Amino acid sequence: MKKKQLEIVLQHLKPMGKPSEVLEQYPTPAPIAADILWEAYGAGDIDGKAVADLGCGNGIFAIGAALLGACRVVGIDSDVRAIEVAKDNARELGADSEFVHGDVESASGTFDTVLQNPPFGAQKKHADRPFIRKALELAPRVYSLHNADTQEFVEKMVLALGGACEPVKRFKFEIPYAFAFHRKPKETISVVLLRFQR
Repeated sequence: MKKKQLEIVLQHLKPMGKPSEVLEQYPTPAPIAADILWEAYGAGDIDGKAVADLGCGNGIFAIGAALLGACRVVGIDSDVRAIEVAKDNARELGADSEFVHGDVESASGTFDTVLQNPPFGAQKKHADRPFIRKALELAPRVYSLHNADTQEFVEKMVLALGGACEPVKRFKFEIPYAFAFHRKPKETISVVLLRFQR
C-alpha cells in the first residue's frame, strides 16, 4: 500500500460523532495520520511489530498499522463510543485489530511501538502526562503528537523517565468548531511529532 492509498482509506473511516470536550477528542486528520504511520513504517516500527494505539478514538492509527502489516494491534480508549466506532471501522476494512475499553493507566502488555495523539492538556492540565508515561512503559519506540508549544516540556519529561526524545515532523493541525468555547469555524495549531526511545 502506498502512502496516498493509506491516506484515502483513513479519510473514509467513520468519525466518532459528538466529541467530548473534557477528553479533548480532536480527531487526527487523515493526511497527518498517514504521514505519521508512514514515518513509523519507514523506520521499521510497524511491519511485523506489535503496535498499541493509546486514546485510539475511531481507530485511525490502529487500523493504519494493521493495514501496513503489524502482527498485533491493540487500540485503547476510555470512551466506550470510540471503541464501538473503531471496531466498526476495522470490521469494514478487514483490519485485524483489537480494541479495549479502559483508561490509559489500565493499558498493559508488551509492544514494539506505540502510536498516539494524546490530549494536548488545554482543557485539563497535564492530561498528556499519563499517555507519555504509559507509552514508554509499554514500548521501546513511541510516536506521539503534541502541541508544538509543549515540545520542550515533553522532551524534559521523557528524559526524566529515562528515555530519549527527538522531533520528527511538524504539522498544521486543523481543529473544526466542535465545542461551545470555540469562537471560529476552525482553528489551526502547530503540532509536532515526537519519537521517544526507551
